[in-house]
Amino acid sequence: MNLHEYQGKLLFAQYNLPVSKGEVIFSANDAIEACNKIGGSKWVVKAQVHAGGRGKAGGVELIESPDQAVEFSKKWLGKRLITYQTDKEGQLVNSILIEECTEIAKELYLSAVIDRDSQQIVFIGSSEGGVNIEDVAKNSPEKIIYKGIDSNNSNIEDNAISIAKVLKLNDGQTKQFIPMIQNLFQLFIEKDLSLLEINPLVITEQGNLHCLDAKINIDANALYRQPDIREMHDETQEDPQEVEAAKSDLSYVSLDGNIGCMVNGAGLAMGTMDTIKFFGGNPANFLDVGGTATQERVTKAFKIILKDPEVKVVLVNIFGGIVRCDLIAEGVVAAIKEVNVDIPVVVRLEGNNAVLGAKILSDADIEIQSINNLTDAAKKAVELAE
Repeated sequence: MNLHEYQGKLLFAQYNLPVSKGEVIFSANDAIEACNKIGGSKWVVKAQVHAGGRGKAGGVELIESPDQAVEFSKKWLGKRLITYQTDKEGQLVNSILIEECTEIAKELYLSAVIDRDSQQIVFIGSSEGGVNIEDVAKNSPEKIIYKGIDSNNSNIEDNAISIAKVLKLNDGQTKQFIPMIQNLFQLFIEKDLSLLEINPLVITEQGNLHCLDAKINIDANALYRQPDIREMHDETQEDPQEVEAAKSDLSYVSLDGNIGCMVNGAGLAMGTMDTIKFFGGNPANFLDVGGTATQERVTKAFKIILKDPEVKVVLVNIFGGIVRCDLIAEGVVAAIKEVNVDIPVVVRLEGNNAVLGAKILSDADIEIQSINNLTDAAKKAVELAE
C-alpha cells in the first residue's frame, strides 16, 4: 500500500523528522486560507498522486501569491496527472499539498528498503539527490552507499556516520543525521514499511537537514495491525478492477493484453501467462481465484475480467487438486450464463475429476472451447484473440 506525500510527512513528523510546514486541501476554496495559515510570501504547491515525476509533468509549482494556489488547485483537482511513472490515463488528483518555501543549498538522496538476502533493512544514501537514483547508480555508482542495519539496532550509529561521509555532511549535520537514521529505522519497523524514500533530502541555506519529500510503501500483509495507516488508503490511485478484486479476496493485476486469464494458483497463473506470451499472445491480467474456486468466486472473476474492454477471449486454466474439476466446470457454466459472456471462452481442466468436468462443459448449452492441455488451450486463445 502506498501513501501520498502529505501522509508520509505526517508519519515523519510523528517520529521527529524535519518536514516543511504545510496544509493539504481538497478544494480550491481552501487554498487561500491554507497559504495564510502557513504564512510567508512564497509557497510550493504539489499535486498528490502515487507517482514520481510530478514536477516535470506540471504537478509541482513555486508560487508567490495565494491566488496562484487557487489557480493551481482549480487546474488539477479532479483531473488526471500523467507522469513517466503512470500509465497513459494518469492518476486522479484529489488533494493538493501546500508547503512553505524551503531555501535549498544542496540536494541529497536517502532511502531504506528490505534486503531479503541479508535479512536486513538497508539504507541507501547518495550525494546526488533530486534525480532518478537509477541514473546515479548507472553513471556514478561511487556516489551511492548501502548500509544494512542489524535487527537489534546495534550498528546503526556507525552506519549513519558512514552514510554521512558519502553525503559529505559536516560535523554539525552528521549530529543531526544520526538521530534521523535512528528515527527512520524505528518508523520502518513500527509501521511495517517495505520502502521509505526521501528524494530529495536537502541541506537548507541555514545548514540544516530537511525532508523535502516523502515516499512510503507499507507491507499490505501487515495492515491488519496498522489500523491508522489502513485509514489512509486512497482507492482512487489504484486500478478499479484491482480494488474490486481485493474486496472479493481475489489476486488480480491488470496488464495491457487482450486475453483474460482465470487460474487457480499463483504459480500456475504465471505459467499460463508465460505460455500465452510464448505463442505470441498477450495476457490482459493476472488473476488467481485461489484453491477454493467456487462458483461465486468464478462468477466474480468473470465480471472483473470483462470490465476490461480490451479483453477478446477468456482462458480458464484450472488444476483440480483439493477442488474438483466437475464442480469448477459447473461453476464456469453457471457463471457464463449469469454474466452473459459474449466473447469466446477457452477452458482447460486437469486433475481431480477432469474427465467429468470436460463432459459437463461439452454438454452445456453454451459455446465453450474445452481443451485438455495447456499448450493447445493457449494456442486456441491466441488464435481467437487475433
